Amino acid sequence: MRFRRRKPRPFGVPSAPPLAEAPPPLKFRRRGIYLLPNLFTTAALFAGFFAIVQAMNQRFELAAIAIFAAMVLDGMDGRVARLTNTQSAFGEQYDSLSDMTSFGVAPALVMYEWILHELGRWGWIAAFVYCAGAALRLARFNANLGVVDKRFFQGLPSPASAALIAGFVWLAIDNKLYIKDVWMPWVAFGLTVYAGVTMVSSAPFYSGKSFQLGRSVPFWGLLLVVLAFVFVSTDPPIVLFSLFCAYALSGYVYWAWQWWHGRPNPAKPVPRAPAEPPGRTE
Repeated sequence: MRFRRRKPRPFGVPSAPPLAEAPPPLKFRRRGIYLLPNLFTTAALFAGFFAIVQAMNQRFELAAIAIFAAMVLDGMDGRVARLTNTQSAFGEQYDSLSDMTSFGVAPALVMYEWILHELGRWGWIAAFVYCAGAALRLARFNANLGVVDKRFFQGLPSPASAALIAGFVWLAIDNKLYIKDVWMPWVAFGLTVYAGVTMVSSAPFYSGKSFQLGRSVPFWGLLLVVLAFVFVSTDPPIVLFSLFCAYALSGYVYWAWQWWHGRPNPAKPVPRAPAEPPGRTE
């Protein structure tokens, strides 16, 4: 057997580096969605769609009740997500699209099909003002996240606006108001335009987000909840419409009170501080 003599390597020359190992293949993580809060959002979307279908079938009382059901379900999905720590960007966008259908398109179509069509072009103009106001309200809400005081909404929230419209329809049908009267379509016109414009106003409306469901309350607090259910059940159309009318006016009243005392509007967005250029030191 013949051995080959190795050639001497000059001093200081490093040996050839070992071959680098191939990097492990990238593992793509499948992104999922949280089921529980999105179930409530889907149910709210279904209620809004159901209201549109019932309005097309001339069943306006069912349509109004469906909008109130959508409002309840919409209020639950966000709280469920926060309680179970299942918030997600997908849920936020899905909730906005559901709100636009249930509280933007559905109330406008229900009001138009019920009475606004009697006014001709003025009727569909009022319905469009409401629908556009809801879209602008939701877009502004998403853009102002984190820069507005959480205790207040900037403008009337879209669920409360929808409850104002649906409550009026339910109240008129339940009390058998004669919609052929000259004043009825114009009252509906004014209410619809007011709701649409108030959604894009800067009036501060209390949000209720400072109230935490997880904290303990005294016994009389639970008693008040029971009494509220009893009060609403006495005559739901009148009670609900009256409550939401008061809420729809409360923002302007509080805004005027703040202005009278020289205080700033708490719902006004706080501008973010400009970002400092990189590399700059004090």
